[in-house]
Amino acid sequence: MFDPFLEELQASIHARGGVPMTLPDGLNECVSKKGNSFVRSWLWKVPGFRRWRVTRLNAGENLQVLNSVAYPEYCNDQPLMGVDLLWFGSRKKLVAVLDFQPLVQSQPYLDRHFEGLKCLQSRFPEFKNAEQMRSFDPNQYFSPWILFCRGGLDQATELLPSVFTSFLDSYWELQSLASKTPSMMPVKEVMKLQTYYDIYSAERDPAHGLFASYFGKAWADRFLKEFLFPASSNHHQSQ
Repeated sequence: MFDPFLEELQASIHARGGVPMTLPDGLNECVSKKGNSFVRSWLWKVPGFRRWRVTRLNAGENLQVLNSVAYPEYCNDQPLMGVDLLWFGSRKKLVAVLDFQPLVQSQPYLDRHFEGLKCLQSRFPEFKNAEQMRSFDPNQYFSPWILFCRGGLDQATELLPSVFTSFLDSYWELQSLASKTPSMMPVKEVMKLQTYYDIYSAERDPAHGLFASYFGKAWADRFLKEFLFPASSNHHQSQ
């Protein structure tokens, strides 16, 4: 279901100078004990970003997942990019979350970085359903213009491709503009807020339970701490 989106994302990253990075040992791929599910991940170093991670879970008709988060360099206060696409094949159910994830919720910050995402939400009203989100507080690390959809096969096959491409294009445009404009925040503040993002997400992200159910708790613990949200683990170790 999501392989075309994965290919589009990876090609987009590569075209902009992305270089693959090495993942911690054993985390680039894992196969379930039953052998009917697998997860693969990639880590990229991209100009303007300190890390860009991508994960693809294939559990057949039960579940398909594509997840990606881009962390800008600390000298750039632009939002993180977050993508979560889930397809429950047996139920023909789509859950899609695409957002420019803000470091702060102040109006000047939102005015500076979110015009593009505002336009996308206006273009795709079917993705204007943030009130249906669960597990997360929408007032922290999610924008007021998050693109969110609970839909079916029509939304997955007819609408999502256009949304996904437009979303990526808008984020690359934001990155280009942000790279030409001085950051509103000092480097240490951006570093602190990106670290808090990892801490917040590691405590609430439902992906840990999902990965544990397919690949075991020990592997899922490592995946969460060493790949998905490594700054959360580094923070606790430094205390």
